[in-house]
Amino acid sequence: MRRVRAVVVEDEDVLRQQLEDLLGQIWPELDIVASAEDGESGLEALAAHRPDVMFLDIQMPGMTGLDVAQQASGRCHVVFVTAYTQYAVAAFEAGAVDYVLKPFNEKRLRVAVERVRERLSSKPAALDGLLTELATRVAQARPYLRWVTVQRGANVRLLTVDEITYFQSDTRYTRAVTMDSESLIRTPLKELLDSLDPAQFWQIHRSTIVNLSAIDSVARDAYGHLIVRLRQRQETLRVSQPFAHLFRQM
Repeated sequence: MRRVRAVVVEDEDVLRQQLEDLLGQIWPELDIVASAEDGESGLEALAAHRPDVMFLDIQMPGMTGLDVAQQASGRCHVVFVTAYTQYAVAAFEAGAVDYVLKPFNEKRLRVAVERVRERLSSKPAALDGLLTELATRVAQARPYLRWVTVQRGANVRLLTVDEITYFQSDTRYTRAVTMDSESLIRTPLKELLDSLDPAQFWQIHRSTIVNLSAIDSVARDAYGHLIVRLRQRQETLRVSQPFAHLFRQM
């Protein structure tokens, strides 16, 4: 069976390794001839290795995956890697490329691999029209945070924001609290607030952001202060006065 040459371009080390490991399991005939951490390196790998397929992260600092895809158009098949469905759906509907969402799902990656395999016998598509549409969507859309990277001993783990019950400032760090664990991350609370979907996460105190889906009920304590009771945690969260108005309809 013919070997297939691939280049993987993903700026996050953990995600890039996960993708390569999954591809190794799903597509044994695939040779990853280059692994790049940014668009410039991806472009160099495209020229040096002439791959059959590229797995391209859409959003990277500097040269994006869309910039690299512009050069890959008509030269190799493309699978976009993205955290944001509004980009992926446009690429998928166009039919010229496929996509995988981060964090990676083996089932979805298998679908993308099968579709690329079917296309290998045909000439890679020209992507100019698709890339113009995607670039417009990227410029207009505000992508919300979908996961955070946390350190667990010697290991690094990805937590989707859906898993997180609340974030809370802790001196120089921020605590990311799930149903059954706590981790420290370096991202300040204000930066997190700007990145999270306001329909899913509310700031209820200058030091606390809560996942609305994790709230069991809201009540008042003996002093008349609002407190949030959580579905799967024993502690309660204090709501400070500037944020009390959020719960008037609850």
